Amino acid sequence: MSQSPQEESPVSVTTVRKNLYSLVKLVEEEGRTTVITKHKMRALLAPLDRFPTARKADAFPAHVLSAAQKDFGDLVTRAAQGEPQVLLRNTTPVAVLLPADLVSSAPPTDTAAHPGAATAGGAVNSQGNQDRGSTPRRLATLSDAMSVLTAGPVGGPTFGLPGLDAETGGLQSGRLTLVAAPPSVGGSLLGLAAARKTALADRRTVLYAASGPNRDDIFRRIISAETGGDYPRLKQGRLTEHEQHVARQVVQAGDVLLIDDGTNLRAEDIAETAPYMEGLALVVVDRLQAAHSARLPLSGDRLPHASQVLAGLARDLHVPVLAVVDSDDPTLLGLLDADVVVTLTATADPGKVQATVTERDFGTIGSAYLQPDLIHARFLDAGAAPLERADSPAGPGPSAAASETAALELAQAALPYTSGGHRGIPAALTHELAAWRTAVADGDQETLKEILPSLLQAAATVAQWPDTHEGHRLAAALLPYGKPDSADTTGGVGQYAAAGAADHAPADNGQAQADVTEDEEDGEDGLKPGDEEDEPEGHVFPALKVLKDAVGRSKMHPIKVIRKEERDSGPWPLISEHMDGEPRWAHPDVTVTRVPHIRANGKRVRRDKIDVPGSFGEGVLCLIDRNGSFPSACSAVPLAPNKLLHTGPLDAYDKAGAGIYLIGIPEWTRTDMPHPLGRIIDRPDEDGRVWVTTPHIKQLVRLVRDNHLGAMPTIYDSWTGKANESLFKPFYEATRKARTELVQVGGDPYKAYKTRLSIALRLLWPKRPAQRSPFWRPDWRMSMVAEASVRHWTVAFKAVQEGHTLVALRNVDQAIFWTPPDTPPSTYRIGTGFGEVKHKFVQSGETILEGDD
Repeated sequence: MSQSPQEESPVSVTTVRKNLYSLVKLVEEEGRTTVITKHKMRALLAPLDRFPTARKADAFPAHVLSAAQKDFGDLVTRAAQGEPQVLLRNTTPVAVLLPADLVSSAPPTDTAAHPGAATAGGAVNSQGNQDRGSTPRRLATLSDAMSVLTAGPVGGPTFGLPGLDAETGGLQSGRLTLVAAPPSVGGSLLGLAAARKTALADRRTVLYAASGPNRDDIFRRIISAETGGDYPRLKQGRLTEHEQHVARQVVQAGDVLLIDDGTNLRAEDIAETAPYMEGLALVVVDRLQAAHSARLPLSGDRLPHASQVLAGLARDLHVPVLAVVDSDDPTLLGLLDADVVVTLTATADPGKVQATVTERDFGTIGSAYLQPDLIHARFLDAGAAPLERADSPAGPGPSAAASETAALELAQAALPYTSGGHRGIPAALTHELAAWRTAVADGDQETLKEILPSLLQAAATVAQWPDTHEGHRLAAALLPYGKPDSADTTGGVGQYAAAGAADHAPADNGQAQADVTEDEEDGEDGLKPGDEEDEPEGHVFPALKVLKDAVGRSKMHPIKVIRKEERDSGPWPLISEHMDGEPRWAHPDVTVTRVPHIRANGKRVRRDKIDVPGSFGEGVLCLIDRNGSFPSACSAVPLAPNKLLHTGPLDAYDKAGAGIYLIGIPEWTRTDMPHPLGRIIDRPDEDGRVWVTTPHIKQLVRLVRDNHLGAMPTIYDSWTGKANESLFKPFYEATRKARTELVQVGGDPYKAYKTRLSIALRLLWPKRPAQRSPFWRPDWRMSMVAEASVRHWTVAFKAVQEGHTLVALRNVDQAIFWTPPDTPPSTYRIGTGFGEVKHKFVQSGETILEGDD
């Protein structure tokens, strides 16, 4: 076995201690090894694949990286003397210290006992290619072939989905099967389903060659699919007790699922690795990328050759090879040397995906329907109820008026909107429907009962349902929970009858919806006919006229309205309300309860009651409310005044550009602050990636610069234009000047100022087709809201860094701290101007009333 460069040049224990984190990262990402010297002793910092039993809990001494760095000299001594030392990131093994002389002279006993164990980069120890030419070729007789029929079921790998397995006959040995699916339909998840079934259920060896996701993504998807836990939440490292238990079981059973996610993975690498894996039952290749990428050998015009290599591997080893390709283009599929193709196609019913099975010599041989459950990283058999977790409570449906069937139908009808594929309903309703889908998938009846009131309240605000198949279906799915005034899409769903909302105190998501302010959550667009007209002469603040003038005076000749015929393509369908990055976070150690409350106008709403544990010490809740978050963000929001062009993958963020970017979700391990991307991380695609606007990209750059994040996430795709930070600045200056004067006046003039200010900013992206507006730039709107979210998060983070305890962070303007009485965090300026805040103190356990939550 050839040595790596590190093995040829040993490094002192002092040097490795200083660079431990970066060296471990190289171990994880590239399979790099490093020989460490301490006096006359030598140890090897190596990937876990060099010593697979290091993954087993309590098998060897284990140390988190921070503690390992402190005692690194002692750990090297123990490892050199023959006692392996496992290094952990939090609770996850990431590397192992081994005796270097033993490894260099002979494979560790664990590796020798497991011929399938991988070396650096995921490659298995090999002694070179076997000389297959020395063995005479064996010819089969017809009687040999008859064993296929007389031996009964083959018992080979399957997808674990009965309908699809019945159509395919399982994954046949010696055959290359392609799963062909456009991005976001779930092709990778079907490949993972086969790997999970074969490795975890059947306990047979699987080689998972990952050219798309990395090993962390794969492990999270397995835990999400096995437990029904939310994949976005798992990406933040937050696991329930049940999920932790399943994760430990998967780790203990995981020695039969070997992952190669090394860089520059080629089909030849897979073919060279597979023969040395003892008892190999299945090879999964995730994935073949249709678009060319210089960084991915399994992409573009190299795919036909790669598929030939994989098909040869299947025949040579007589094992099934399953490869996922991110396209259903017939021309591309025709170039690939596949025996069987399973094509996934979205249907008119968003709760079903059609899987069409085609054989090379026979054409289409069957079809099955699958139910996408992407938030849990899996497919279910269509028509079957979602799998229940082992700890899910049993019980009846959410109310006497709604059966389990109705709950499932509503969850399926919500999918087009919660996935971001369709728009036309308020963001508040989208948020409630996402929570409903999760509760249905978990079989959590108590949560369904808790969600229902606020869901109905959000639905009651819909003035006009989308006139589409998806809109009709969603409106109909809500009917069992209360009869709306009008069931067709030309009318509105106003009040729900006693069967639904009358039995519950409705919630309004913490906002007084009767009062339109610049700081409220942007649920629906809040606009009505006539709002697009300029304010009359003499109006206290002609906000729309000021905004149009500000944009019009730019020398970059901004495009204020994207033409209707262009809105269904390019970057525009990718933009959603979730790109605002609002935190919506509460400290994991506090208890937040939604309680009924009757406002002064008689409206029944729900408010928060926050209980702080005694471990926080003496104190009170300090409620912070930022003034004018949205207009303040207009002072320097980065955006592109002209069209967004497709700039594709980027090696690094270019500050000369602005737009939207597809990135991986960066790891955030702090529990005293929400993730910097806020609720953006709750809606990743199947590869765990999210679209963000420029303000959040710039925020991540600053966090990496200040060592709060380990590295910038990869930019997988982008739509950008020339950046400008001053387009809205004249509007900001006029708004600030008017506020300074009118906040002292108060009353109707100040209320009129706030109302027109809110309308002007909402007109940047009117949601309803019938609403006229001088603007239609969703990227401008979401960049402005994202800039407000970033500023809100940043000031709160400064307070936490100074030792203040953050209890909750919401929307773009509300923060709650645990402080001594009458002592707000010093990072905030108290006052009535932009950039300043109002504050109030309440006791733990008191209801937080409107305006304060």
